[in-house]
Amino acid sequence: MHIRDAKNHEEVWLLDQLAEFDFEDPAFRSRDYVIAIDERTGEKTGFGRLRVHRTEDGETCELTCIGVRPDWRGQGIGAHIVERLIEMARDQGFDSVYALTPAPEYLSQFGFEAVDHPLPSILEERLESMRTRHPDAAATHINIDEFSVPRRLKRRYEDGGEDEAVEEQPEDFGVDPETATYKYDVDQ
Repeated sequence: MHIRDAKNHEEVWLLDQLAEFDFEDPAFRSRDYVIAIDERTGEKTGFGRLRVHRTEDGETCELTCIGVRPDWRGQGIGAHIVERLIEMARDQGFDSVYALTPAPEYLSQFGFEAVDHPLPSILEERLESMRTRHPDAAATHINIDEFSVPRRLKRRYEDGGEDEAVEEQPEDFGVDPETATYKYDVDQ
């Protein structure tokens, strides 16, 4: 499995997935998403977004629209999407991250806790909007230094599979390797 930044041409796929999962993303930007790709088949298996809210009160970081396609659930893909998003937040200088979710128990296994303090106003508005579609939605929060992926969820990635480079094939560039000729080919 490989987790990478979404590409512009994947915008339609992402929008279709958001509709299928009944996720609302009023400020959709494909460049804020990551996509999980199965290296064997090239199939897109999941996605997630890191959203930074900039207000007069400062910046707030939110993980949002995290989904794994039904055929791929239970394989640790969601965990590694969350892990990648947390790494991105850390790289952008955030110390903590929020997530508004209809499944707070899922995020609790990484150390996310229910918010016990007032939410930033932008997130309060988003939570109210989310609850019109998902009445059980809750606000969760984590200090990035407390984030960890449980060992059982890392099973497919024990050897760092997500960080391994995906070997590009001629077909990735529209080249048919059976009929292509190469600059340095010589007849024997």
